[in-house]
This record gives sequence, C-alpha cells and structure tokens, in this order.
Amino acid sequence: MPDLLEAVKNIVQSLMDDEPKPPLHVGEVMSFWSFLSEIADEQVHSEAGINSTTDPELRKAYQETITMLKSQKEIMIAFLRSEGVPLPPLSESKPISDPNKVPPGVKLTDDELANSIGIKMYLGVSYCAAAINECGRNDVGLIWVEFLEEYMTFGSNMKALLKRRGWLKVPPLYYPPGLPSQ
Repeated sequence: MPDLLEAVKNIVQSLMDDEPKPPLHVGEVMSFWSFLSEIADEQVHSEAGINSTTDPELRKAYQETITMLKSQKEIMIAFLRSEGVPLPPLSESKPISDPNKVPPGVKLTDDELANSIGIKMYLGVSYCAAAINECGRNDVGLIWVEFLEEYMTFGSNMKALLKRRGWLKVPPLYYPPGLPSQ
C-alpha cells in the first residue's frame, strides 16, 4: 500500500535540495504546451458562453471558469518562459456582448452551455491526471496536482448545479438479468 506521507516527504525534500533541476523532458513540454493551447481556447469558448446566457447561476459558473483558466494560463506561461520553452499561439479573448442579441440559430440553450462546462472539467481532470503520470520532475508534478485539485473542486460544484437545475445527463439505470425487482 502506498504511503502518502512518505510520498509527500520525498517531494518536499526534492524541492528543497540545492541540486540543479534537469531540463524538462519532451513529454513534460508537450503536456504544458498542449494544455496551454487548449485552455486558451476553452477560455474563449467560456467567454462566448457567458455572452450567450442570461441565467445568473450559469453566468457565475462561466465567470469562475474564466478566472480559473486565466490563472492556470498565467502559471503555465510564466513556467514555460522560465524553462525557455516557446509558447503556442493563443486565442484572443472575446469582447462582452449582449446575450439577448445572439441569434436563435446560433445561441445554445442553458442546458447545453452548462453541460459544456461539465465536459471542460472532465477533460481537465483527465488531462491533469495523465500529465502527473508522465512528469519526472516533482515541481512539474505539483503544478499539475494544483490544477487537478482546481478541476475536481470546480467540477463537483458544477455537478451540483447541473443536478439542481435538471441539466445533468444520466444514462438509463442498468438492472442485470436475474436481479430481484424492488
């Protein structure tokens, strides 16, 4: 059984030693580079989402998403620059617009918008977990752990909103053959 306290102790010791850190390996660079590119696009999609709804809870969720993505983007940009890694081209922010003026053929429903946030959180959790597995440097792993915690926390709050509003998409229940009926 893995010992969590021992793992934390090892990470802290490795961060406190004076030995120079090795350069990032190509997997670490690719994870940061790809994720930075993706969250810049997700920020733009979230800005479009906030421009498409008048629902106060959904607007708040989108604003929190944008705040989280901007923060992660800043952390990654600073880290990649400090490591000498060129940045990917990043999407430009969207201006604020009136949600009531979005044409009906373009405007997504609140249900669709809310579920798109849920998908972003799911993908963020999956990506962070994979990046943690691939990294060799503990400082890199800690960045991904921080992002993972943010996605898991925000995702659980978003799931509560989806349930409360009746927007959560749940597959049909499965009753195995031979199971006594209730």
